[in-house]
Amino acid sequence: MYSGRDMTELSMMAKADWDNNELSFFHQSLQQIAPYLNSEGQTIHREIIEEIENRGGVKSMNKNERLF
Repeated sequence: MYSGRDMTELSMMAKADWDNNELSFFHQSLQQIAPYLNSEGQTIHREIIEEIENRGGVKSMNKNERLF
């Protein structure tokens, strides 16, 4: 189970300051509800995806850390 910071706290921070577990958790969560996201939610999800890609992708991030 995820026990990191909530979206309220994270939304006030740059995505570059999020840790890998936070990026992975919120990417998976937003991916599951993607058809229902409004434009703001889609933008947040896209920014999370871009940060994951900047870090080398999901597989690269998960080599050193477990999800959640």
